[in-house]
Amino acid sequence: MAKQMTFGIIVGNRGFFPDHLAKSGRQQMIDALAKAGIRSVVLSEQDTKYGAVETYSDAKRCAALFQQHAADIDGVIVTLPNFGDERAVADTLRLSGLRVPVLIQATPDNAGRMTIADRRDSFCGKMSVCNNLQQYRIPYSLTRLHTEAPDSAEFVADLAWFAAVCRVVRGLRNLRIGAIGARPTAFNTVRYSEKLLEASGITVETLDLSEVMGRITRMKDSDDAATAKLAAIKQYVPTAGVPEAALLKMAKLGAVIDDWMKSADLSVSAIQCWTSMEEFLGVVPCTVMSMMSENLFSSACETDVAGTISMVALALASETPSALLDWNNNYGDDPDKAVCFHCSNLPKHFFADVKMDFQAIIAGTVGKLNTFGTCDGRVKAGAMSFARFSTDDLHGSIRGYVGAGEFTSDPLKTFGGAGVVRIPAMQKLLRYICENGFEHHVAASFSSVADSVHEAVSRYLNWPMYRHES
Repeated sequence: MAKQMTFGIIVGNRGFFPDHLAKSGRQQMIDALAKAGIRSVVLSEQDTKYGAVETYSDAKRCAALFQQHAADIDGVIVTLPNFGDERAVADTLRLSGLRVPVLIQATPDNAGRMTIADRRDSFCGKMSVCNNLQQYRIPYSLTRLHTEAPDSAEFVADLAWFAAVCRVVRGLRNLRIGAIGARPTAFNTVRYSEKLLEASGITVETLDLSEVMGRITRMKDSDDAATAKLAAIKQYVPTAGVPEAALLKMAKLGAVIDDWMKSADLSVSAIQCWTSMEEFLGVVPCTVMSMMSENLFSSACETDVAGTISMVALALASETPSALLDWNNNYGDDPDKAVCFHCSNLPKHFFADVKMDFQAIIAGTVGKLNTFGTCDGRVKAGAMSFARFSTDDLHGSIRGYVGAGEFTSDPLKTFGGAGVVRIPAMQKLLRYICENGFEHHVAASFSSVADSVHEAVSRYLNWPMYRHES
């Protein structure tokens, strides 16, 4: 279930402009947020004149209110029903101490009501507010149009975009990731810097694969957690032809991971696979990981921690499951199409149809009976967003790229979880990936949230980002 969001509202006002506009504008913004299912934290009309912010004293009152609700506030909307007082807006944000996204909205004038009684001048006031926020070094976001009414379709869309920005910022700050097992030796690609992640507030907790195996060995077949997980697996995906012994191993694996993540207060994970899991447990973890990602507890394979973060950003923005895929093959001669593939642990949300099967690639090395547990099927058609983050040790930063495209219904006969993707100017994207040394893994979701993810991480987390455009 989606979390209800809470926004602080700063209502700008300036004494020699019509202040009745502040009164009506405050209520219009409260109504707009309520219609979108968003709670408001805003000064009352008893706190200040019309509940607006005009003086330093007003700023202190509003900042104190925000501090009282700091744990709940996801973002702040500055609404300018008239010119507004730019200093009071900036002071409010500075004094509040909030480190949340800020959206600047200015209400448009009506060309037929431009007398001294009704002229807003918020068109101009918005520039002054932004100027002061720059001076105060407070980052902020803008609506797509310079002026938008709170009840307009344009602002409704911008509000949804901004809400996604806020979810990504809150979710990535103080994120705790479980890394289960070591990076597979052959996958230098997925190396990452824990120190750079920690500097951005992202913590990685590790668990050796031997500890997982030991806990599975000690777990009885009749253990309540194991039997519950076994039932959940059978309900989640068709398992015809899969040995019962393999299903029980998967269930125990899932139960052990669930218990560790709960006890360590972790919400997402990256898990080793090739080939220790298959050799020493006799299954692949794909279905267990798929189930976690389906429930928005993103889980990346090959201990790709940076890949997990990429998945998390898309899941936070879209509030839908995300997956980690390989940019894997060209698709015929079309330069804007490619095959995205994994073995796979894709969430069920991604598939047109899905069944449990064995991992065909590893089976040749460790034997078919040791590789059951993949989610095999065709990725459905639909609009998609993609993202990839990577720790850049040479420059001491986390960087990434983001963009949009679509999964198509083009014919494709292969194994694992696979789909055809079309991305405008894809050759330009592929060149960027290769020239900048990004990994072959990419996160994707069935959504249109690339702009929200880009805004969140580039403006508020200060990660260098490439926004792919056609």
